[in-house]
Amino acid sequence: MAAPIEQRPFVLSPPLAPVERHGRVDLHLPAADTPRPAVVLVHGAPLPPDSGDPRDWLLYCGYGALLAEQGLVAAVVSYRVDDLADVPVAADQIAAAVEQVRADPRVDADRLVLWFFSGGGLLSADWLRATPPWLCGLVCTYPLLTPPQEWPIDDRFHPVDALDSTGDLPIVLTRAGLDMPMVQVGIDAFVAKAADLGRPVQIIDVPNGRHGFDVLDHTDESRDAVRTARDAVLRLLTP
Repeated sequence: MAAPIEQRPFVLSPPLAPVERHGRVDLHLPAADTPRPAVVLVHGAPLPPDSGDPRDWLLYCGYGALLAEQGLVAAVVSYRVDDLADVPVAADQIAAAVEQVRADPRVDADRLVLWFFSGGGLLSADWLRATPPWLCGLVCTYPLLTPPQEWPIDDRFHPVDALDSTGDLPIVLTRAGLDMPMVQVGIDAFVAKAADLGRPVQIIDVPNGRHGFDVLDHTDESRDAVRTARDAVLRLLTP
């Protein structure tokens, strides 16, 4: 019997970094004497039943360690969407967590990237519509970018529509070739809309990857995709 998703190991094995838990935020800390840029990781939602706190999943612990290894502060945010009516509350929790991270003296408050995964992709819309000056980029990995028609979610959480807002926020998007159709449809719509608007999007393709390839598919293709996304984040945060 396959292990549940939260117990699946990450496709890379970076050295573990010191981790501090502050309310809803876990900080994976690099060895540094000066304030460092930060990456706020927003997990997917809704979560599988009984899957526990995503901050404890090997997936997000792996990403936290991977980024800390590169001298970045990685902040993994915990939130719950047990009912779709909770999405606005989750958005507020993430915004508050971002400000908490920026206020930490070990963080360079003027250099942050937000990294959204899976169903958390819907929560990227607010940041596309109103991009603060300290946000250096938005990264999405197998993101849900258009909600299914049967999901009663406010238009506020439609990232494709949010692209109409003015701005040139850099976007990095990893798409899995064997992803779920509802995810693929949203990504295709997002990429097409961005192209129509002349908004560049860096695409990282994982042709043989599944949704969650970074724990499900332990292949060179998966490992290369994660490293490519990591390197893209480093470039976004380099002055």
